[in-house]
This record gives sequence, C-alpha cells and structure tokens, in this order.
Amino acid sequence: MVVQIQDDFDLDRIAGSGQCFRWEKQDRGYRIVHREHCLWIRPDNDRFWADCTEEEYEHVWHPYFDLDTSYAGIRGKVDPATDPYLAKAAHEQQGIRILRQDPWEMVISFIISQNRNIPMIRRSIEALCACAGEQREGRSGIFRTFPGPEAVARLDRDTLMGPCALGYRWKYVQEVSRLTAEGHFSLEQLSALGDDEAMEVLRALPGIGPKVASCILLFGFHRLNFFPVDVWIRRVLEEQYPQGYDRERYAPYNGVCQQYLFAYSRSQAGKKPEKD
Repeated sequence: MVVQIQDDFDLDRIAGSGQCFRWEKQDRGYRIVHREHCLWIRPDNDRFWADCTEEEYEHVWHPYFDLDTSYAGIRGKVDPATDPYLAKAAHEQQGIRILRQDPWEMVISFIISQNRNIPMIRRSIEALCACAGEQREGRSGIFRTFPGPEAVARLDRDTLMGPCALGYRWKYVQEVSRLTAEGHFSLEQLSALGDDEAMEVLRALPGIGPKVASCILLFGFHRLNFFPVDVWIRRVLEEQYPQGYDRERYAPYNGVCQQYLFAYSRSQAGKKPEKD
C-alpha cells in the first residue's frame, strides 16, 4: 500500500538514531520486525510504499511510528536565537521519531547495548532471536520474533556467550529474564509507575544503570522526557552547554531533543566511536 506521511519522517535517520536494532537495510528501504509483524517500507517520491494491508498499517505500524505526534511541532519549540546548537541539530536531523517499541525487547536490547557499538548490538540481538525467537512468515519472507522472558531464561551460558556473543552481559540478560518469567519484575506494573519510581525499579535490576534505564523508559515505554547520557551526549553537554542544559525548558520532550543532539553530534564527528 502507498502511505502519505505529512509530518517529519526519515527512515535512514530513524534507523541510525540508536533506538532500534531490528531494522535491516534492503535496497532503498528497510525490513522492520516488530513483535509478531514484519514490514518492508521504502520511500516512493513524497510518499512511502509499505508491504502490508491497510488494517495492519493502521493498527500496528501507524502507532509504531508514533504518527499521532507532531515532531515538526516539537522542533518548533526550539529557538535558534537562544539555543543555536540544538536548533541546528533539530533542523539537520528532522525526520527522527521516537518509535513505540516493545518494552521487553528494549529491556534486553539496552542491557546488551552496554559498552558496544551499534553493529555489534544488532548482531547479538539477531543471534538471540535466532536461538530463542519463534519463526514466522510474512509478506517480506521468514523472520523470527524477539524471544519472551521464559525463552531467554532457558538459554544457558554457552549459548549466550557463544552464538549470541553477549560477553559479561550474559548473566544480566539471563537473570533479568528469570526475574521477569517468575513474576518478580513486571513490565505492566512498571508502566503504571511515575518516572522517578520506574527509574528506581529498573536500576535495582542486574546490569541496569542510569543510562540504560533512561533508554528503556524512553524507547520502550515512550516516556519522552527521559534524556539518556552516553559518550556522545556527555561530549555535547561539555562542549556546547558548559553552563548546563536546561531540561525544564524542553519538557516533556527532552528525549526527542536528545535524539537530535545524539544524531547530529555523530554526523559531525564523521565516524562512530568504539563504544556507544
């Protein structure tokens, strides 16, 4: 089907923004796996072509791409006169959106992401899906779903260290999966908590520090005010905001601003760091 999107929407910029790890570049478009669905989507002049039914698009992909939120409107809140660096970043990186991804997938994905670059993260996640995900067939071919807590908890150290290449993170992935499978940690209960309480609960889990918890809440629970600080953002804050970055000014969309700053700083550097 042909899709017309009026707001900011750039597939390449979303794919490179560090929030999604199951987007595979194919020709001019992307093959995207989300929960039990797989989509191939590509630009088609000023529109997009998507290999799904209208019903699936409306119920799955329209919400996934967060198309009811105006990102052009969020960009418009940045004043070039008083915050020129963020204004430049938002202009250059317009098209990024915060996807509405599966919370469980984001918990495990960002535990895996620690001290690794994006290609390594993607390889480990695809290996994890190959080892424990369910095989499905969609319009774009065969794919595997992201495994649930019980399936991940059943994987042993050799699998998580070997094919999945998780390194020291294997024990965190296995333990958080076990705690979730046994009901000691509940995604549903976490979603009902306020931001501070949710952060506290996540940080009590093995292998989850403030940056990973912020990423989980921003990208997995769509808490758009979270502002994860990694090596790129730390550098931006030190170099561009020595007097401090005013988070109150951009609330409740600090997470969107973080994505503009993250993507822009990486594009300006011209190369990726060894660690994200």
